[in-house]
Amino acid sequence: MDRLCVPDVDDLRRELMIEAHQTVYTMHPGSTKMYKDLKVCYWWNRMKADVADFVSRCLTCQRVKGEHQKPPGLLQPLLIPEWKWERITMDFVTGLPRSQEGYDSIWVIVDRLTKSAHFLPVKITYGYAKLAELFISEIVRLQGVPISIVSDRGPQFTSRFWVKFQEAMGTKVQLSTAFHPQTDGQSERTIQTLEDMLRACVMDFGVGWSKFLPLVEFAYNNSYQASIEMAPYEALYGRKCRSPVCWFEVGEKRLIGPELIQITSEKIEVIRKKLQTTQSRQKSYADKRRRDLEFSVGDCVFLKVSPTKGVFRFGKKDKLSPRFIGPYEILERVGVVAYRLALPPNLSAIHPVFYVSMLRKYMSDPSHVLEVHPIDLRDDMVYEVQPEAIVDRQVRKLRSKDIASVKVKWKGHSREEATWELEDKMREEYPHLFDNLGKYSIFSIKFRGRNFYKVGRL
Repeated sequence: MDRLCVPDVDDLRRELMIEAHQTVYTMHPGSTKMYKDLKVCYWWNRMKADVADFVSRCLTCQRVKGEHQKPPGLLQPLLIPEWKWERITMDFVTGLPRSQEGYDSIWVIVDRLTKSAHFLPVKITYGYAKLAELFISEIVRLQGVPISIVSDRGPQFTSRFWVKFQEAMGTKVQLSTAFHPQTDGQSERTIQTLEDMLRACVMDFGVGWSKFLPLVEFAYNNSYQASIEMAPYEALYGRKCRSPVCWFEVGEKRLIGPELIQITSEKIEVIRKKLQTTQSRQKSYADKRRRDLEFSVGDCVFLKVSPTKGVFRFGKKDKLSPRFIGPYEILERVGVVAYRLALPPNLSAIHPVFYVSMLRKYMSDPSHVLEVHPIDLRDDMVYEVQPEAIVDRQVRKLRSKDIASVKVKWKGHSREEATWELEDKMREEYPHLFDNLGKYSIFSIKFRGRNFYKVGRL
């Protein structure tokens, strides 16, 4: 088949690629598909490279298309501590059933060397002063003042009171980068084990979880840990604690002071070597599924976000929201795999340091006109679409009650993308939308054997 040779004059090639990529008849195909479609009818020198470059710089594609390659960011293990309870991690388990004592959360604190842990029952209403008091009475009293604390960016750990409290004791607070829980993977993994133990405990014994929490802590600390190849109690005290299953006779083995010190020091050295081996193995496995990615100060990047439903949706509108927002300029490189971004004022509540896996490089193009659209982004990096108007209403009749729903047009989206929402929920959250609706007339519709009542405006 004969093909047309497209000359490089008056942006003719670019206009042709725009027509083959951005119209309603093409809908942003990938570079390979676009090239295969164009080559049937057209040809020019370096056509395949031009198509690939054009698609890579498409602003819409950069914002909405997912990544089909290894996630960026090589594993960066934390330094192995020198001694017990010098460097710890902490996190909270929330959303638990309220116990008889009123507890609804657990404060999980783990030693990074021996893997021993304390599980403290707390209430979600505890203030910073109460948490500080609990930390001193349950952790400092037993284990001493730590050198550093690794935690996520929860409000309990980012508050000015908590940071100043730890600074006064000489402890460095190390917060994870925004939306990267892997930084405190030790606490996350311990929480998984803790939740499994609590579920089993409640199923087997049927009593409130807080009554068994001290025994759950004992069972956890007296159980074998693969990373150190011994139980946390053995790493902490030199041997496992007695239990009804495994016990030691009193006086069975006596150690004098110098021998105990020597055994303890040797055991710590063994633990550190085993942790180094474990970290090396984990990094080797993890890096096989990741890729190295670096940016420079001054580069512009997109930021990955997760859309959320503002109210209960019958449709799938949230799935069609952009995967990335931006672009934003990189101001500083923080560590090896994190970057500080220049966020706009409407995102000022979000910590501006992000792990590299949250970023995508912006491919600039002179044709890009970046319009500023205000986005209401919450602290957990999700945004909520706001309703603009109610365009229709219907009532669905069930056996025992009628369910009213309204069709809502959302800001920034066309009328064709309007979705059906529960009327009660919309009236509760957005009452202003119902101020100018006027009266409705009702008529019945039968669809697939079910009765619907269509409501039209008079």
